Amino acid sequence: MTQSRPFWRAIEAIHSGVYFAPGAKERYEALGLKGYWMGYVASRSVALGTPGPITVTAVFHGFAPAIIERAVPDAWSLADRGAILAARHDLARDALAPAVEGSDVAALARTLGLVVERLDFAGKPLAAAHADLPVPDDEVGRLWHAATVIREYRGDCHVAVLTAAGIDGCAANALAVATGLVPPEQRTFRGWTDDEWESAIGRLGARGWVDVSGQITDTGRAARDQIEDTTDRVCAAGLDREATARAITAEAPLVEIARRIEQGGAIGYPNPTGVPRP
Repeated sequence: MTQSRPFWRAIEAIHSGVYFAPGAKERYEALGLKGYWMGYVASRSVALGTPGPITVTAVFHGFAPAIIERAVPDAWSLADRGAILAARHDLARDALAPAVEGSDVAALARTLGLVVERLDFAGKPLAAAHADLPVPDDEVGRLWHAATVIREYRGDCHVAVLTAAGIDGCAANALAVATGLVPPEQRTFRGWTDDEWESAIGRLGARGWVDVSGQITDTGRAARDQIEDTTDRVCAAGLDREATARAITAEAPLVEIARRIEQGGAIGYPNPTGVPRP
């Protein structure tokens, strides 16, 4: 049994609000990091320790190597690892706090924590790294931590599906633009050059997924849908019946929180994650 798309989309919103929250750039700059982009890369990859650009590019998948190299390894000499983790958690709490008012945060955090305990992390490095981090001692922090592990779990599964299908990072982004899942500026957001982007469109065109102008074809749309369906199945394979049942019980309140996050301006759609609103 696969978990529903609204569940995964709500998890995405709860997790990724930390990247779009007001003040993120300034908080990371206060630690010594240089701008929003270095803060994003460092804060998302710091669970792995102090990884180099090849490792970060591998686990992030959709980002150009050159843009990752702008952030690491320099970030690790500019800011303390513990301070980066703390700043990220503070941003997450601030982004979530208004959206969880009136919700049973303790129960939701406990439910998602039990889901995390039953995940199969084999082949899911970024999720496993986040699961290895200390669990925050406050309810909102625990909710965000569990949602982050689950989000990166699906992300790792999605990367596995994309690579198995022979879709590299640039092509994955070009396909997402063609299907309208992400903004037209995605090439710039992810650091790909014009030449790299055109080459990726050519590879998609050779499969019949886009036409000569880069517009999605019926074949391409069906292929993109199949990628999502396969990601669902791969995710489900690592969730036992108990974890799936707990996720089902948490779905409705998580979707409500996700909608409040959007209403509060911490996240908008479409955005570079490519995940629609729940």
